[in-house]
This record gives sequence, C-alpha cells and structure tokens, in this order.
Amino acid sequence: MISRWPDSDRMRIGSYVASLDLRNLKSRTCYQQVLHSFQDIVERHGMLDQQALQAWLRELASRWATSTLLHRTRIIDRFLDHLLATGAIDHNPVEALREACHIKQSMPIWRALISCNPEQALARLRQPKPFGSVLGEVMAEHVAMMRRRGYKYTSQPVRLLQFDRFLQLNPQLETEPLSVMIDLWAATKGTRNHAYERENLERLFAKIQRRRDPSAPRR
Repeated sequence: MISRWPDSDRMRIGSYVASLDLRNLKSRTCYQQVLHSFQDIVERHGMLDQQALQAWLRELASRWATSTLLHRTRIIDRFLDHLLATGAIDHNPVEALREACHIKQSMPIWRALISCNPEQALARLRQPKPFGSVLGEVMAEHVAMMRRRGYKYTSQPVRLLQFDRFLQLNPQLETEPLSVMIDLWAATKGTRNHAYERENLERLFAKIQRRRDPSAPRR
C-alpha cells in the first residue's frame, strides 16, 4: 500500500533523500532541512495548497536570503514531483499554478508567491491559453496543417496568436461577425497599421475558410 504524505514518521523524506545519492553530508543535510521545514508547515496548515506554499516562504524568509530561498524551492519542486509520481499526493499546487498561468517553469510561480501581493503577481503571470478563443480551434488546425505540408510557417501563426489573445481578453466579441472581430483587433495596432493588419488577417481567414469549404468565395 502506498503511504500518503505528509506521513507522521517522515519516512518519505528519508527514503527520497537517500534515493538521490547525494555525494556529501552537507547536501543531504540541506535537503533534509528544507523538506522537513516544508512538511512542518504543511502539517500545521492542514493542507497542501497555495497558502501552504506561501506560509513556508514567509517562515523561511526570516532565515535565508531571498536568493537562497528561491534556489531551495527547486528542492521542493523535485520532491513534489516525486510525491505526485509515486501516488503519495493527488495534487501538486505548484504544477496547478503553472497550468493556470500557462507557463512551464516553476520559478516565476515561486517569485510571485514570495512577493508583497502574490495574487496580483500571479495575475500578471497568467497568459491566455494558446488558441483558446472561440476561433482558436480553427486557427490551430490551420497552423498544424500548413506545418504538416512542410512549410516553416512562422510569421502568420504569430499574427493568429495575437488575434486569439485579443479574442480571449474580449469575450463579449464571441457573438460578433468575424469582420467586426478583425476590425476591432486591427484598431489596437494603431492608426498607421490598422488597414494593413485588417487586410492581412482578412486574407488569411479567407484562405482558412476556403480550405475548410472549397466553395467559399475568393477575395
């Protein structure tokens, strides 16, 4: 039977540190101190969640310099990954925050959590999911198809992602005609580029529509 974490006898930390085959006593001691301090906080808090992460950072901030503390969050990251992989926990709060912000690295999450206003810092980190808008699936399919055909296809996907992000940030436009969406997006590019950007995106969507429906009229 898989033992759950946090475990009262703390065998999980001991077996994990032993499995790392750390070469010197100083490293083993450092890992054990970091992980035991983390388990102390989680047990006291009663739950492994964002608040527990923040509580650990606050407590250790009085002992270590910020740079040292952030460096040691890597120990926590690896331990949580191990616990999740072995079934000792069902949920990794750092991973959940990465997914919510659509970022791959953990360090920006820890930097946000240690800031004066974690929620505001996390909000700044959050990026719309690529091709997550009402038209995202259509655009993603088009990009994938062009690349399958052997095209590098780099500049147009950038434009499509910009348009996708605009739509995600303006969900009230979901029911508007495509021409209105494009016109409003192009307007964000400034007066000089408005007409160029609108025409370019209109042509691109005309191509997408023709490939989905060969009977669609040409522009």
